[in-house]
Order: sequence, then C-alpha cells, then structure tokens
Amino acid sequence: MVDISVFGGYFPFATRYSLDVRALFDDHGLNEIWKEAYDEVDNVTWLSAGAWDPLHIFTKDPINSLADMRGKRVFGVPTAGRFLSQYGLIPVTVPWDDVEVALQTGELDGVAWCGFTEAYEVGWADICNYALTNSVTGAWFGSYFANTESWNKVPAHLQELFMITIDQSHYYRATWYWGGEAKLRTEGEKLELTSIPDDEWSTVVQDASKFWDDIASKGGRPQKVVDAFKTYATTMEKAGYPYR
Repeated sequence: MVDISVFGGYFPFATRYSLDVRALFDDHGLNEIWKEAYDEVDNVTWLSAGAWDPLHIFTKDPINSLADMRGKRVFGVPTAGRFLSQYGLIPVTVPWDDVEVALQTGELDGVAWCGFTEAYEVGWADICNYALTNSVTGAWFGSYFANTESWNKVPAHLQELFMITIDQSHYYRATWYWGGEAKLRTEGEKLELTSIPDDEWSTVVQDASKFWDDIASKGGRPQKVVDAFKTYATTMEKAGYPYR
C-alpha cells in the first residue's frame, strides 16, 4: 500500500470540477509525486491519472440538512466515508455487485460512491429516491497502471501511442462528467434533488481543512499532496470567476 493511497479516490473537497484533476497533476506536481510513490512498488508502473465522476450521496430518504445524515447506512468510498462519518453517516462495506440488493433489503439506506452517471447506469437510481446536490468532491483520481515487465517489452512508439489514447480518455471524461452530469441532474427523471443550505454546508468545507491537516501531519508525500491542494485551492479562489 503506497503512502498516497488515501488520495487515490475521493478526497474531500480536493477538486470541484473534473478539470481540476489534470491541472493538479500536470501543473502542481502530482504527476511526479504519484510516479515516485509507485516506483517503490515491485513490477508496477504508474502511467497517468485522470478525472472520473464527482461524489454525490444518493438515498432512499431525503437529506436536507447535516442532521438528516445521522444513522444512514451508505455504501461508500473509504476516505470520503471516514470524513462523512463525523456527521453520523455510517459507511458500510459490501461487495459492489451486492449493493443493489442491499438497497432493496434495507441493509443500505443509500450510496456515497459516485456521481449521477454511475447511479443511473448501474440501477441505483431505480432504487434510491433522492440525490444530494452538494458534492463532497468534484472528481476522483483514477489511475492507469501497467505490469512493469510487460510494459518494458512494448516498443517505445507503441508506448507513446498508448499514452496518447490515455490522454484522449482523460479529455473525454473531463468533458463528459462536466456536461453529462449536469444533463442527468436537470433532465434525469429518477431522482428528486435535495440540497443542504450553503450556510450549513460551509461548516463541512471548514471541517475538510482540518481533515487535510490531519493527513498532512503524516509528513512526507502526503504533506506534499495536501500542500499542492492548498496552493491550487488558493490560486483558484484568487482567480475568481469562472474558476471558483
């Protein structure tokens, strides 16, 4: 397990938009940090990271306040689940293939795993009734890896071609999750939208900064990643519209 694995999925408020992921990796040092970390793993070559969907909470009963989270059992990603548990949300781990049945039987009250796209495509939107518009993260970091011995057997020109296809996939997802998620949110007919008021949600954003500091306290690469997040967030806030 590499020391940056805590950042590998949904890290609370690290991103707001899918475009943030490539900006962080290309322009704020995350490419180098990820490569350095995975170079320490035998026979694993890290190739690249791009944006996947944002993190929303989908439930059978509505969430209109932080208090409504209390006691809800959700299938969720580890890091975000750890963060959200302070509001009473209960992260539950079941095999991914069993989530739909667990929602039907009442073992789960919802999911905190994905964006609207996956919820619609895998059938969770058919069982859940509500979607919380407040996103905990705008996009998660999804990486491409290769078996090092096999990768080294690939001719250089074909390695370059493969990297080009990865870049194309990054572009596709960055634009799809920007426009496609918005379309499902506004035109999708399976989920009723709810929101936690801005003044209450702002406390969650503030709590995230404490969570960041707790992770950074480990020092080393985790601190470098959090420092990059902070620098990037400050830059985007200073840049203002349309960045933040």
